[in-house]
Formats: sequence, C-alpha cells, structure tokens
Amino acid sequence: MRTIEEMKSIIRAGLKKEPCSLALCKVKLVNVFSREVYTTDIYIKDKYIVSICPGANLHCDTRVDCSGYYALPGFIDSHMHFESTMLSPEALSAFIVEKGTTTLCADVMEIANVCGEDGIRCMLECIDRLPYRMLVEVSSRVPTAPGLETNGAVMDETVVARLMREEFSVSLGELDPPKILGEKEEYLKKVVDTLAMRKIVNGHAIGKHGQELNVYASSGISDDHECVEVEEMEDRLRLGMKVLVREGSTERNLDVLIKGVLDRGLSSENLCFCTDDKHVDEIKSEGHINYNVNRAIELGMSPMDAICMATINTAKHFRLEDEIGSITPGRMADIILCSSLEDIQPHSVYFEGKLVFDAGRSLFSCEQGSYPEWIYDTVHLKNAITADSFRVGHSGSVAKTNVIQLIDRQILSKWVVCDLPVISGAVAGDLARDILKIAVVERYGKNGNVGVGFVQGFTLKRGAVAYSMSHDHHNIVTIGQNDADMALCVNCVAGMRGGLAAVLDGEVLAYMPLPIGGLMSTCSGEEVSQQLDDMNRAAAKLGCTIPAPFMTLSFISLPTVPELGITDMGLIDVENNCIIPLFAE
Repeated sequence: MRTIEEMKSIIRAGLKKEPCSLALCKVKLVNVFSREVYTTDIYIKDKYIVSICPGANLHCDTRVDCSGYYALPGFIDSHMHFESTMLSPEALSAFIVEKGTTTLCADVMEIANVCGEDGIRCMLECIDRLPYRMLVEVSSRVPTAPGLETNGAVMDETVVARLMREEFSVSLGELDPPKILGEKEEYLKKVVDTLAMRKIVNGHAIGKHGQELNVYASSGISDDHECVEVEEMEDRLRLGMKVLVREGSTERNLDVLIKGVLDRGLSSENLCFCTDDKHVDEIKSEGHINYNVNRAIELGMSPMDAICMATINTAKHFRLEDEIGSITPGRMADIILCSSLEDIQPHSVYFEGKLVFDAGRSLFSCEQGSYPEWIYDTVHLKNAITADSFRVGHSGSVAKTNVIQLIDRQILSKWVVCDLPVISGAVAGDLARDILKIAVVERYGKNGNVGVGFVQGFTLKRGAVAYSMSHDHHNIVTIGQNDADMALCVNCVAGMRGGLAAVLDGEVLAYMPLPIGGLMSTCSGEEVSQQLDDMNRAAAKLGCTIPAPFMTLSFISLPTVPELGITDMGLIDVENNCIIPLFAE
C-alpha cells in the first residue's frame, strides 16, 4: 500500500520538483495496454514508474543507456506451489529472478497441510527480504480430501478468513468441484467470505464439463489451471473463467492449449501462464515463465500476446493491474530488459526499481531465515516399517486388482483392472506389464496407516524409490519392485525427517534430505539442483525412464485428480470421492 508521501514524491518527480531515482533511456518499451513497441525513456522514483512520456526529460539521479534493449513488465506466475520446487522462498529467488519472474502467486497448501496456519506464517516471514513479490493464494483445502487421508493440520473457515484479510493474500486457493457440487457448507463459506472481500477464488476443475462445470462456475470460481485438452479450455472460456496455461515438470499442457488457441483463432485475453509444480533443476535448465512465453512464440503466438499472458492478463485477473503487470505511470517498476522478443532471455531485471539481475549476475543476497525447530520435526512413523508392512495377502492364484495407470506427462491417471499374480499367498507386481507396488505410509505419527496398491507406467525395473511429498497430504509414498527395498526407502526418508531416497538390493543408492516440513531443503538452489540430478540418475539406474520421476511419484497419490488416487487409507475413486477395495473381484 503506497503512502501519501510516496504519492507526493512521484508527483514532484514528474513535475521536476525533485529528481527521479532512475531513468532507462532510449529503450524500446513494450506497452501491454496499447500493444505498441516504441522508443522512449522510463523514469522511476524509488519503487514506482513516474513517466514513459517520450521527451519528458525529467531530472534524474541515474541514467542508463538502454539502446538496443526492449523493456517488458516483470513476469507473473499465476499459480504455483513453491514447496514443489524443493526450495525455501529465499533459495528460490536465485533461479526465478534471472528468468524475469518478479511476482509469484503461490498457493501454500503443501506446508499448510503439514503445519497449518503456523507453517504458512513461518514461511512468509521472509517476504520483505525477497527480490521478488510473493502473493498468497490462501489454501482452501486443508485437508484436501477429508476422511480419505491423514494429514498434519486443519484450516477451517475461521482460519482461512483470517489469512484472507492479510495484505499478502490475493485469492482463495484452488478449490475442487466435490466441495462445491456437494454443497459442503465449510467451503461455500470460504468462497462467500472471499468474494465479500472482492478477492477471487481459484479453481481446480479437472475433468468437469457441461452442467456440472456451469454449476461450479456459478459459485464464484474464477479460473482453472487443470485444462489438458483444447475443448476443456474452450468450455471454461465460454463461462467467463480464466484459463491458466500450465507447464510444470509433469503437467505439460502448454503445447496442446496454445496450438488450440492458434488453430481455432481464440482470443488470448483471458489466458495466463502458470508453472503449478516445477522442480528446481528444470527451472534452472529450461526456464520459468519465460519458458512458457518463449514456447508460445515458437508455436506461432505473437510476442505481444504471449507477453500479455505473462503480465497484464494475470494482473487484471487478480485485480492488481493498478500495481503490477505493465510499465505505466504509478505501477511498480518491475522491468525486464532483453535484446529480443522472439527469444526472451533477460539481460537485466529490475524489481520495485532496484536492479536485481544484470549481465548474468545476481545483484542481491537473500539468506535463508532461521526457522523454528518444530518445522524440522514433522516426520514421525507410529509403527516400525518392514517388508511385511506392504504385504497384500490373497487366497487365490490370480488377483483381479484395481490398478492406477499413469498417463505420460500428465497428473491424470486411468483406472484399469488387471489380473496380478499371487506368489506364496501375496499379490505381486508384474514387471513384464510395468506394474509395480505402490504404498503410502502415514508420517504424522497419528495412526500408522499404510495404504497399498499397484501402479502401471512408472517404468522402474528394480529396487525402490520414496518421497515424503505426496500430494496433498504429504505422507511418504514409495514405489518398488520388492517390499524389502520399499521398506528401506521409507525408513531412509523418515530418518532424514523428510526427503527422497532410492534403494537397490538393500543398499541406499542416493538420498536427499528435505527437512523443512518434510518438503523443502535447507540448501542453496544450486546444491538442491545438483542433488536432484543425482536422485534422477539413481532412478534411471533402477530402470526408470520417465522424465521427472520424483515429481511423478509425488502426484500418483493425489486423491483429487481423476481417475484413481491412493492415500494412507487406501485406493481413492476420485470421481465418487470414496475409498474402494484394492481387489475388483
């Protein structure tokens, strides 16, 4: 919130009564309101843009010759979970700012499901020190699937309303259809309270069409980031919903949707970009929102349309266009300088008028804060985990089994029924058909639940892998070729107070601690990127050929994405929001 003194200072600078802080001279301004590109000077006073008027010739303390460079607004990620990067908000800054991202709209539901409101507030203590803007989509689903999972915390409508009143909050986080279509009063109250504050409600409408989608939208849901097919995108746009085009580690939706926009001549004005869940190694190698922009341009979208999706479209959606999303007077001076609009690679990045990245160098230091001990102590196994913990007994010779079938590069799954072999009275996987055992182990020390199922398509050939970030309950999920290696994997993860592990023949091949809530590392971004590379190589040694294997592992258990999920309580029929038997017979 700007002050009267700040406003006076901006006015005085514009009237030449006091100097501006900075002028970016002879720059090619990308104006996302008029959709023009023209040469001018950009004058900045502290955090704010004073003038973009050609020939204004204002007094200025510092002038920078920007001849040959374009000036774009800083990019905005419209929906993401910073916990999925495996980095703290401070460590994440080293990777996204250099890519031109100056604002994150973060749904903090991962730490919320582990530690509740205290966890959220703990992670946001660094906001004022960050070289980017973190805006919060207050988690609407803690727990995500009540009665179908064990998680670490509960956030009722009172807690949510309290967080929604905070200045850092911009929306109510993603809300799935069963909460609305089932007329569940707690969630309807959260929506009503949010709309009364004139803030928006984020959606999560995967697989919904027709009248159900209409009813869902009628409740006040503003957007959806779960579109996989072009028809889904069109359905939502027709209803006045914004579509957040997602490109994460496993949720690769951009190519299909942008090609659909171009092939069908659709307007892009109600489209934004998001990453949702993207591991740090891919942010480092591939990019962040700049990747989405550049890929859209490669597919044939005009640079102006792609840039608007990453800037002003998103700002308007969150009702923040008076503050961010454009390089215009009175807005925050979040600016990218680059030499090309065909392949946007930031040369310099300004955040609130300060140069934070220049010529390949970060110009800020954002040290990780001191977190309380309790946030490092969230993993507690109630019972000892052994190979017998995963044994599935059966009296026959073949078991007709409900199996989760993965879909390549998506978080969606199919529900298939397979005949699995029974060996020595226990159901086994079938490597020839790429069917492996999967288990979710309750990690909050509450009940000791172990949910066991089978998954097809993970491509692991031997050993086991495990991860303490299984969406959205964040119990320990493991997949393996044998029960003994699965048990060792889980115990290794628990011993680290959260993290990743890969095991072969009773030996730990690789491990990676994530002790902050069992979700994030205490290490720098570079260290985490290298550690994750090592973990991916270990998974490859076990025969796993899918990209981002640990991100895939983290999503298999999700009980709100069709068709099947698995939690510590067992297999979940997502469409009917219920636990089902493992066996189909």
